[in-house]
Parts: sequence; structure tokens; C-alpha cells
Amino acid sequence: MNDMTWLDYLPVLAQGAWVTVQLTFWSTILGAVVAFGAGLGKLSRSRILRGVCISYIEVFRGTSLLVQLFWLYFALPIVGEAIGFNLRMPPVTAGIVALTLNIGAYGAEVVRGAVQAVTVQQYEAARALNFTPRQTLWRVALPQALPEMMPTFDNLAVQNLKDTALVSLITLGDLAMRAEQLRNYTQDSATIYSMALVMYFGMALVLTTLMRALGAMIGRWRPARR
Repeated sequence: MNDMTWLDYLPVLAQGAWVTVQLTFWSTILGAVVAFGAGLGKLSRSRILRGVCISYIEVFRGTSLLVQLFWLYFALPIVGEAIGFNLRMPPVTAGIVALTLNIGAYGAEVVRGAVQAVTVQQYEAARALNFTPRQTLWRVALPQALPEMMPTFDNLAVQNLKDTALVSLITLGDLAMRAEQLRNYTQDSATIYSMALVMYFGMALVLTTLMRALGAMIGRWRPARR
């Protein structure tokens, strides 16, 4: 008979939620870095760099995150052994890498689209001022493109939070795994999963608030429309 109450479940679920928060934080930050690198790389004049970035984006957008996670955790060490390298990663590292590469591939298309959406007249004005390509990117394109990216990045960040539940399948003790462990022990599915649902919603609400605040701050860079 289960004598545990929701107050007894809370510390265990909170421990898992903290792992989920760390996974979300690091994979979102690193994913943004990858997104900018791959998105701008796709616009590069270098065929090699452009080809590498396009291949990365298409592979990670065109395959399942679950399969990517399993490949990094289970298959990559086998490939490493075959070529004489130790490529085995701890579960938390494999989880962060998989989430980072996945959100980075989707974010790269957001970056590319926003940069390409900057009007031709802006680039022509930069050339008239003798700006180098790097100066044009940093002083003209990105300040106008970043505000356009933020709503989509907000959605990607929340989706990334929800995707962290998949890491429980490689034995990482996130919120989803802790909830499943408690359910197996107590059979109190309704209470445990309701608590997990509320905790995921709370984390998504906080994340959305932070992303919108960041978007409002970046939105001040948007040039005034006449």
C-alpha cells in the first residue's frame, strides 16, 4: 500500500527538474551558437563551408532527435573503438550534444532567413560606405535580423525544453525519468504525472518570459519605420 503523498514526491521530482533545467539551459545557449555559425555558414561564399553547413542542417532536421540521441550515446562509442578513439560520453554530455545539434539545425534556418530578409537597399548602402563584408554583417544585417529571429527562437527554446524528456531513455535522471521511477514504485500515476505536467508548464512559462524579455531588449535595435 502506498502511504506517500505529493509532498513526498516533490523532492524527487524537483531533483529531476533541476537536471531538466540544466539540460535546457546549456543546450539552448550552445544551440544558439551553433545556429548562428551554421546559418551564416550557409550564406558563405566558400563552397566547402556552405556544403558542410547545408549537410549538417539537412541531416539533423531530417532525422529524429531520438535516433540522434541513441546514435551519439550507443553507436558513436562503437565507431570510436573501430578507429581507435574513445568517443564514449556520459549521459548528460550526450543529451546536451544531441539537443544542441538538433536545435542548432532548426535555428540555423531561422538565422539564414532573417539575414536574407534584410533589404537589398541596406546592403547597397553598406557598400556605398565602403563597409567590409564583416562590418556589413555586424553593423547592418544582424542588428536588423536579430529582432526578427526572437519569436521563432522563443518557440524553439520551449520545444527544446520539452524534448529534454527523451534523455530519460539513456538513463539520465531528468524530470521525466524521476516521474517514471516514482510511478513504478508507487503506482500513483495520476498524482505524479499531474505534478510533472505542472512542473514542465512552469518551466516553459519561465523560459518564455525570459525569452520575451530578451526579445524586447533586442527589439530596441530595430530601426524606426517611417
